[in-house]
Order: sequence, then structure tokens, then C-alpha cells
Amino acid sequence: LDMRAIVILIGVAFALQPIAGHGQSTCPAPAPVCAAKASVFPIASFDPQASAVLIAPDLLVPNRHVVADNPRAEIFGPDGSRLMADVVPTIYPGDLVLLTTKGLAAPGLLIGTATLQSELRTVAADVGRGRIRVYSPGRAQALPAEGKLLARLHNTARSQPGNSGGALVDAKGRLVGIVTSGGEGRSEAIPASDISRLKEMSGPEHALASRNIGLAYRQCTEAIDVVGATRQAMAPKNIQFIAARCRASNNRQLLDLAAQALGRRGHHAQSIELFNAALAQDPNALNTRLGLVVTLHLARRFKDELPHLHHLIDVMPREIQVLRFAIQAGTWGGDKALADQGVALLKKHHPKLAPLAERFMKAPPPSGGPRRP
Repeated sequence: LDMRAIVILIGVAFALQPIAGHGQSTCPAPAPVCAAKASVFPIASFDPQASAVLIAPDLLVPNRHVVADNPRAEIFGPDGSRLMADVVPTIYPGDLVLLTTKGLAAPGLLIGTATLQSELRTVAADVGRGRIRVYSPGRAQALPAEGKLLARLHNTARSQPGNSGGALVDAKGRLVGIVTSGGEGRSEAIPASDISRLKEMSGPEHALASRNIGLAYRQCTEAIDVVGATRQAMAPKNIQFIAARCRASNNRQLLDLAAQALGRRGHHAQSIELFNAALAQDPNALNTRLGLVVTLHLARRFKDELPHLHHLIDVMPREIQVLRFAIQAGTWGGDKALADQGVALLKKHHPKLAPLAERFMKAPPPSGGPRRP
């Protein structure tokens, strides 16, 4: 079985078990947050395990990457019941779509706006436990970048697979974002304020354009899966295909995944182009910037890493990978101040690793010079 087939089997197994309840289990969160569970539902479509948020009776919002070009999605009720929902065609450029169905009378969530002081929690389907769950809290790392229509809300609220399309809520239970991805303490959500733009750009008149966008999602995702199954270098036509299809999706997360896949196979120039395209959408995207640093490091373009590492070390001063790259690229790229800062932070947050870094600084090995693109 390939990876997508395995995921589908997991999703089928998840679909066959009744959801333990939107409010039956103990909820370790403020009452308004726990109440938000009634407006979040597990769904399955192109992605067999995901979530969606009810914003009005019979109207839900999931991520677009969950449905791709599928015309329908399946919704699972708290009693194990199933409903079919129709995907509303849209030309909205971000990772959201609308679903319409019949039989969901729960109230939709009120829309709110996150601040850097807001306590934020993910409310979404927990695939392992078979229920809607409120996850441990976090806070915003960066608000959506001004002037960037596709910029996301970056936060530290915990999320995991199956949470895509779930609700990111504040302490008052207000919907501040739709969860798109998460892991390693870095999560992302599309601001809930974008739902109004999604509605304005959705309707049957957009059927053809919407289907083409959804097809790009599908083809990009499937191409990334294929690339992930091999370690061989790719033929130029295949590199061109994955880059073109992922760019056509206009989805920053898919651009990141395609860039990572190409970078791991030594196609550094194409990987860097995709990371830069993703960063142009959202300059606050930490995972994008870190992925770009990794590829630049592999390509031995240490000077090009430096501005990105200055940004990352300020935002993530405890991240071991950032500190290691700062020490190495700072040394080989001629930025001793950055390297010294990396060593100082390593001593502070990871003192056991500091002696190795100090030995590197005293006698750095040759970098090998930049690799050809």
C-alpha cells in the first residue's frame, strides 16, 4: 500500500466509529471554549480525516486542501450519523471552501480577532480518540502580515493530524481562525475574518474555475506523495510538473511541501524558488523560512541564509536547529556576531550542547564552498 492508501484506510476506520460526543467528555477549558465543540465536525473527502466548522445552520467551512476537486464531503455527527455535503464552487484564493448540507441545526460560532495576548485553543476532531477535542492552549506568535491577503495567523496552540479545518478559538469561544496545519509547536490558521471574503467569492457561477483550482490541489498533493516515495533525482519534466501544479494551487503549505521534496533530492534551485514564492505570500511563515534555510544550507549558500537566520533567531531563540544553523552559517558566511549569538543562546537554553559549538567556533572545518544550483 502507498501512503495515501494507508491514510484512506485509517480514515475509513475513523468514520466507522461513532464520535464520543461534542460535549459528553470532560473538557479542560473555559466553558465558552468547551461550548464551541458543538460547532465542529469530523469530515472526510479527498483527505479522509479532517474537520469543519459550522458557521451557520447547514453551512460549514473546512480547508480547501481537504476536498481538492471533490464535489462532495461526508460529515460525521456526534451520534455516528453521516451527512453528505456539497462543496460550493469558489475562486477564493486561500485554503478555505464552503460546504452546504441539511440537518445541522447547531448554532455557528461568533467571529473574533486574535491579538498577541489572546489565549488560543484548537477545537477539532481527534482521530485517535474518536471525538471532538479541545487541545492545550497557546498564543499567537505572529499576526497576519499587513498587505498580504493570504497571510496566516501563526500560533503555538497545539494541533495534530485530523485538525485541518478545525476551529481556533479564543478564551471567549469566538472563532479567530480556521486551522490549516500544525506541529513542533508551530501552528497556522487562516483568520476567521476571511470567511466573509470566502462567501463573496463563492457560488455556482465559479464552477469551472473552482474545479481547475481543486484539480491543481489534487495533482500537487499526489505529485508530492510520489516524490516522497523515492530518493532518486527527478527528471526535468517531473520537476516542472510539480512546481507548476503546486504554484497553480496558490497554497503556501503545498508550496512548502513541494520545495522540501525537491530540496531533499538535490534540486536546490527549484526548491529555493518555491520557498521564496511561499514567503512572498506570508513573510511571517516560520516553517517556510526554516525550510528555506535548510535548503540554502544544503546548497552551501551560507550568506543567503543570514537574513533569514537573523529573523528566526529573534522569534525562536530556543530552537536547536536555528541555533545550529546560525553558528555554522554565521561562521562560514562571515557573520561572526550571529554565530556568537547562536553560541550564547545555546549556552543559555541547551548548555550540554555548548561545548561542541565552542569547539566548532575555535576550529571550523572548511565549508566546501557553494554548490552549483
